[in-house]
Amino acid sequence: MRTRRAVFLDRDGVVVRERGEHTWRVDDLEMLPTVAEAVKAVRAQGNLAVIITNQSGIALGLYTHADVERAHAWIGACLAEEGTQLDAVYYCPHHPSQGRCLCRKPGSLMLERAMARYGIDPGASVMIGDRDRDVEAATAVGVRGVLVEANSPLLDVLRTRTSLI
Repeated sequence: MRTRRAVFLDRDGVVVRERGEHTWRVDDLEMLPTVAEAVKAVRAQGNLAVIITNQSGIALGLYTHADVERAHAWIGACLAEEGTQLDAVYYCPHHPSQGRCLCRKPGSLMLERAMARYGIDPGASVMIGDRDRDVEAATAVGVRGVLVEANSPLLDVLRTRTSLI
């Protein structure tokens, strides 16, 4: 039985600053204001906080899985400094030029994997993203998608557009 609620977050433009180009170097990452406070609030309500992100630069040969893992470790360390953490990070390494995959948003496989692993109730959960493909992936599995402008304050979005905090 799926009973847990989750806030799924796109990475670039929701958790870290969208720069308009592939971002994988730790030196290029910038945590957006209020993200740590937002994640802390989500988790304080017993909800999960899960990043769902496309990382097609891997397939394009721009960076490696290890680079993405370092970037995600940096995000984790920044959140830990603020006394919080993510519950999981899922990423798709594929690029559409190399064929269609089920995990790349707007595909929903990353969300499906998280829901299966953590017993997440899709109807009680939300996906926050800055692109239509984020909302489309969420809608495909019964999760409510919230489309935001890139680099919006996450805490404000959670307070005004969801009921999860």
